[in-house]
Amino acid sequence: MPNIGPMELIIVLVIALIVLGPKKLPEVGRSIGDGMREFKDSISGERRHDEDDDEPAALPSERS
Repeated sequence: MPNIGPMELIIVLVIALIVLGPKKLPEVGRSIGDGMREFKDSISGERRHDEDDDEPAALPSERS
């Protein structure tokens, strides 16, 4: 299996930038990272609690 060098990575990133565009590329990278993290956690059996999953805190104007 051939090794992937820095030149090949640069070519792949340039092609991705051309195809997806500069505005969509960070979103795609973030979603791929989240998917890889979820896959890794499901394989290892670990569970992670996000603050986003918890009930949102009340805003200061809503407090009594």
